[in-house]
Amino acid sequence: MNHTDALDRAFTQARTHSAFKPDAIPDATLQQLQQLSQWGPTAFNSQPARYVFVRSSEGKQKLSACLSPGNVAKVAAAPVTVIVAMDTRFYEHLPTQFPHNPGLRAGLEADAARAHATAFRNSSLQGAYLMVAARLLGLDCGPMSGFDAQALDNAFFPDGRWRSNFLVNLGYGDDSQLHPRGPRLDFSECATFL
Repeated sequence: MNHTDALDRAFTQARTHSAFKPDAIPDATLQQLQQLSQWGPTAFNSQPARYVFVRSSEGKQKLSACLSPGNVAKVAAAPVTVIVAMDTRFYEHLPTQFPHNPGLRAGLEADAARAHATAFRNSSLQGAYLMVAARLLGLDCGPMSGFDAQALDNAFFPDGRWRSNFLVNLGYGDDSQLHPRGPRLDFSECATFL
């Protein structure tokens, strides 16, 4: 794949999908997806994101009970729905992942607000890396935030260590179900030079 093809696949020609073909995603592809996405940068190399690849009918039923009504059909149509979660105690891995600052773990452990902000921000980044990696692997994505986070956390993470951030439907999109592409903001509307 050349540079232009990669940009097209990851950004300029990629679309957000709500409808998918019934083709399954192999385990090896999902494992490759996680392995690729972990190379995106995070603060302190913290890597707080955790993923649950929901694909069984039991898992989908459990997840559907937590969704906003408009998202139930989307999850049912997707071969896989990823719960992008964050590990609230991600800092326990910092002595290995970021050994350059030995006091960092204790500082984050003692400051719950800072730890939560770090986990949330960086698991969000990792979820975005996951979607870019999925597109580069030939998958289509449909990110979602319409769910009851407390209900989902109770259902999937009852010990409280992991907490949900957002959801991503994965599969091979059904282009025939796409709406016309929405416009994007011009540079002058969303960016500036200082």
